[in-house]
Amino acid sequence: MAVPTVKDGAAVWRIARDSGVLDVNSSYSYLLWFRDFSRTSVVASQSGDVPVGFVTGFRRPEQPDTLVVWQVAVDRGQRGRGTAGAMLDHLTARLAAGGTLRHLETTISADNAASHRLFRSFARRHAAPLERDLLFPAEFFPDAHDAEFLYRIGPLLR
Repeated sequence: MAVPTVKDGAAVWRIARDSGVLDVNSSYSYLLWFRDFSRTSVVASQSGDVPVGFVTGFRRPEQPDTLVVWQVAVDRGQRGRGTAGAMLDHLTARLAAGGTLRHLETTISADNAASHRLFRSFARRHAAPLERDLLFPAEFFPDAHDAEFLYRIGPLLR
């Protein structure tokens, strides 16, 4: 597990594109993300340099003790090995060690069962309360997009 660099952007974009689940951002956005939000993100690599998974996140400006997880993805050939959970655990431990981290937030569409399991499991491992509420109804989106549910986990204990 490592702090991502701009050089990881292309591989991460490919993992997101190939996930079949994520809303894929432009390739440019992943480069920019790792320039500006690398400290609140993580990559998992195989053979040293080849990313096989990533978590992108940022701190909420109004609540700097809250990490918002934007995307989580693991390369198809690496799924089922606990990589996503390990990345979340690594990232939150790193952020907690470097300052205040009290909550984790993410949004998940209703049909993304793997993400629902991942974040419920994270809350159980960290013995943290989990709240789930509708954040963005489908009709808020200008295109065909499912509703997004907000998961708020915390307070996280050290």
